[in-house]
Amino acid sequence: MDSGISARRRAAMAAVMAAAMACGAAADAAPDLREPPYYASLSPSRARMRTGPGRTFPSSWVYVRADLPVRVVAVFKEWRKVEDPGGTQGWMLGTLVSHTRTAIVTGGETAELRDRPGGPHVLWRAQPGVVGRLSQCGNGWCRLDVHGQAGFVQTERLWGVAPGEVLP
Repeated sequence: MDSGISARRRAAMAAVMAAAMACGAAADAAPDLREPPYYASLSPSRARMRTGPGRTFPSSWVYVRADLPVRVVAVFKEWRKVEDPGGTQGWMLGTLVSHTRTAIVTGGETAELRDRPGGPHVLWRAQPGVVGRLSQCGNGWCRLDVHGQAGFVQTERLWGVAPGEVLP
C-alpha cells in the first residue's frame, strides 16, 4: 500500500514539475514588449553574434561568458540586435538574451563596493571586467552581487545600467 502512495506522489510531483517547466518555457517564448534600447544579459555560457537577423548570416563573435550585460538596440521578429560593453553590435537569437540585469565594472582602477549607498565601509573591491547581478539601483548607486558577495557601487563605474535608472 505504501508503494502505491509513493508512486502516486511521484506521479503528482512529476506532473507539477512538468507544468512548471511548461510555464517557464511559455514565459521565455512570450514576446518581449519592452521598447529598445534596454539592458539585458546573455543567458548561456556560449552565444553567437551574427551579422544579420537570421541563422544564414555569418557569426561575427562567439561569447563564452554567461551573464555578460548587453544593450538591446533593435528587435526583428525573434532576433535582437545587441551591443556589448565594448561597443560591438550584432544580432542574437532572442532566446540567448535574458531579462536578468547584470553589469560589468569599468574604468582603470578597482571599484569599491560599500555596505550602503555612499556608506563609509568598503566591503570589498572589484577589478574592471568583473560581472555581477544588479538587484537595485537609485541615486547613482547600484547593488552589485558577484557570486554571493554584494555591495553598493557608483553607477558611473558600471556598464549595464543607464544614468539615473532606478531598479527595484
